[in-house]
Amino acid sequence: MNLPQQLQAVLWSARIDHLDLNKDKYYIIHQILSFGLLSDISWLINTYSKEDIISVFKISLKDYTRPRFYFVKDALLGLKNWHPNERYYVKNISRNSGQ
Repeated sequence: MNLPQQLQAVLWSARIDHLDLNKDKYYIIHQILSFGLLSDISWLINTYSKEDIISVFKISLKDYTRPRFYFVKDALLGLKNWHPNERYYVKNISRNSGQ
């Protein structure tokens, strides 16, 4: 299956015609969740199972803004009861050594 051309803007560090849905799923899923439009997220949900998306999302990748992280975690994936340490997912968190 080829990736839609519209995803090239979100998957900017690779040519989409060189990406493999299985081999590159961590990159594809995180990039779309982090930077994609709702139409990109819709494609993602129709392409990968919810279980695949959740398991990839739970793998720490510090590329989410705080609002985007909680939108994906709580609203999109329904993980309201999952409370990971934000510093592993959210970029631009201050490093307070006292915590």
